[in-house]
Amino acid sequence: MNVLVTGGAGYIGSHAVKRFCAAGHHVVVVDNLDRGHRGAVPAEVPLEQLDVRQTEALTHALTGHRIDAVCHFAALTYVGESVQKPLKYYHNNLAQPIALLEEMIERGLYRFIFSSSCATYGVPDELPIIEDTPQRPINPYGRTKLELEHLLRSLARAHGF
Repeated sequence: MNVLVTGGAGYIGSHAVKRFCAAGHHVVVVDNLDRGHRGAVPAEVPLEQLDVRQTEALTHALTGHRIDAVCHFAALTYVGESVQKPLKYYHNNLAQPIALLEEMIERGLYRFIFSSSCATYGVPDELPIIEDTPQRPINPYGRTKLELEHLLRSLARAHGF
């Protein structure tokens, strides 16, 4: 399978890249290297250094590598920074994946793995957190992750994601 990993030069994304490669998949990384590191991407894995809102370059990555599935790990994750700069988080954590999802729909590509966060639960009433624990995020970071979860549910109903 040809897998595109956004944020593949970051901590979680780079580990996913290594696992996909070990399982025999062809992997392509898309990362703007704002917080990721080229050295975290195996040398044999193509790295497309771009922001996913660069639709022409993203289209080239999706079609040029004949992508079958997308794993989305590209997000800003600092809770304190999200409180100080909420627009930055909404742009990066919502606008970018929306642009990515639009390109995927345009190409009939509906396999998408999203890396969410326990920050969507806020301060839970009970531990451990389980699937039906109420999601009540308390910061912009958690809210952006939850909003994308809601969008993905809608896309699953509308397009079969």
